[in-house]
Amino acid sequence: MRLITYRVGNDTGVGVMVDDAGFVPLASAAPDLPNSIRGLLELDDGLARAAAATKGWAAEMQIGDVTLLPVVPDPRAIWCIGVNYDDHRQETGRDPSAHPMIFVRVPQCQIAHGAPIIRPKISEQLDFEGELVVIIGKAGRHIAKEDAFNHVAGYSIYNEGTIRDWQRHTVQFSPGKNFDDTGAFGPWMVTADEFGDPYSHTLTTRLNGEQMQHTTIDLMTFKIEELIAYISTYTTMRPGDMIVSGTPGGVGSRRDPQVWMKPGDVVTVEISGIGTLENPIVAEA
Repeated sequence: MRLITYRVGNDTGVGVMVDDAGFVPLASAAPDLPNSIRGLLELDDGLARAAAATKGWAAEMQIGDVTLLPVVPDPRAIWCIGVNYDDHRQETGRDPSAHPMIFVRVPQCQIAHGAPIIRPKISEQLDFEGELVVIIGKAGRHIAKEDAFNHVAGYSIYNEGTIRDWQRHTVQFSPGKNFDDTGAFGPWMVTADEFGDPYSHTLTTRLNGEQMQHTTIDLMTFKIEELIAYISTYTTMRPGDMIVSGTPGGVGSRRDPQVWMKPGDVVTVEISGIGTLENPIVAEA
């Protein structure tokens, strides 16, 4: 099952995709269910009830007729993993680490599939980072690696647009990682049962059609189950929480010459089994 969050006029809702363009509004098929993805995940059987309620339905609406929102617009936590592929670690000149590098993003920096990534006035160093997003569906603390995937609701795509010079102001990454309208997230969540083995999939980032990054997801240094176990050691993970699991090598700042995203560009991140996240680049007004 693939789920979107969308807006029509002043109303927001959850849609269950029927094909790559059409969807069933969950409020039509199951008005008794929460009309947000986080709310749906907070029910023990929310995803199962949504799937059962929409089974056999034809599309009632088209993506082109609505405004997509970030898949989970209101996560309590966005845990981002730095240098989690060895080729990216090597291009940054970092030594291997015994523990994952973790920083946070705030929900207000996020945008949806199709929305513009904004290059701010203060910098031209806007970089791309294609990543797999893990969306938590079951709360837990001190989650064992062996049980980690039982806490995963689904997966999506992230382009962690980064303002590199602001990232490097200090050893803390947060300023460069939280500019408004730089965290692209979408187009939908694919449930864990449909996505299958995450390590069987590939990730590719393209800028204006040219391949910039490519990896198989099994090349992660710290695997998904390790990240869930590590994070849940110090905090309770809750439904709707996100792990943005790291980007592979090939980022623009480590190329020679450097490649920065600029107004007029189009950037895509494709993950097999999910689809493609696409965003234009525009200048801050």
